[in-house]
Amino acid sequence: MTNVLRNWVDRFLGRGEAAVTVPPLDGALKPNNLLEEAGIGLAIPAPDNLVIAGGRLIFSSGTMLLSQPFSAGAGEKLADLNGPITAIAAGENGLLAIAAAGTITFRKADAEKASGLSAGPQSWTGVTAMAFAPDGSLVIAIGSSKNGVDDWQRDLLDGEQAGSVWRLDPKSGAATQIVARLAYPNGVALEPNGNIIVSEAWKKRLLRLSPSGQALGQVMEDLPGYPARLSRSDRGEYWLAIFAPRSPLIEFVLREPAYRKAMMAEVDKEFWIAPALRSGYSYHEPMQGGALKQMGILKPWAPTRSYGLVVELAADFTPLRSFHSRAGGTRHGVTSAVEAEGRLWASAKGGDELVATDLGTEGK
Repeated sequence: MTNVLRNWVDRFLGRGEAAVTVPPLDGALKPNNLLEEAGIGLAIPAPDNLVIAGGRLIFSSGTMLLSQPFSAGAGEKLADLNGPITAIAAGENGLLAIAAAGTITFRKADAEKASGLSAGPQSWTGVTAMAFAPDGSLVIAIGSSKNGVDDWQRDLLDGEQAGSVWRLDPKSGAATQIVARLAYPNGVALEPNGNIIVSEAWKKRLLRLSPSGQALGQVMEDLPGYPARLSRSDRGEYWLAIFAPRSPLIEFVLREPAYRKAMMAEVDKEFWIAPALRSGYSYHEPMQGGALKQMGILKPWAPTRSYGLVVELAADFTPLRSFHSRAGGTRHGVTSAVEAEGRLWASAKGGDELVATDLGTEGK
């Protein structure tokens, strides 16, 4: 009863979870153009799921599994699967786990597939991220059991908390659900002690779980955007991809259920007031052109539905620096990022581009 009363008061006063304010990009998250001005850009349709295996980059583009040398030379097509690839994990000795078409396939980065699994009661649909644990098991995040991976905007607007995290034994095929009722888990990483870090997109936070799934608290909260995948660097630090920005307009719409239902019923999906992987391509978008440009020049304060952002985090998840593609840029909708041989590689899914920038001391 106390929680119900508190929620009612928060909605009446516009505070707490009912607030429409968005934290500013400041400090280590101060906007720059490092991602937009990165020296390497490879045109690839909707690149996603960047990992490192077999001494090269492995990633997906739709149904295709692709590889790319660290030198940014000619890439290679490794396989074409039966359905869109929604997650990839890299283990020891070049072992890959690939989620596509409701199954999880294991194969070497330089060989044909080894086996396919559809273990236990779980069909492995809706997988958004995976990571191998130190004991060889596979930790799997399922964004939602109610909406598919391509219907993530509806999942947000419906206020769903239908996500879960599972543990799969690749040898026996035994699968165990370790936590449920998450608000779209969209990335996973393993700490050296076996604890699991989950990026919970709709709650804009990073959550720490024990190996058994017990919630140990938040390591980051109230992020200025919706978090995607996490990767670990050789230094024991982390790279976090932010796939879309928050805005007061979206925060307001999320608190108006009648308006949301009418909008989703009457407006084309691509023009919903919701986060997006790309924007600026149509005047039908929910943003008036005059709010963005004046006499053909983009305003410095122009709001944006899409953004490109990768954040470097210390081992204790303190932000260290960030790489941005701002309003008016094209390298938006970053869903994954990895570090390899002194370069940061990012999959700008919304910009149809695989981007790399030399790290050095930039942004520090």
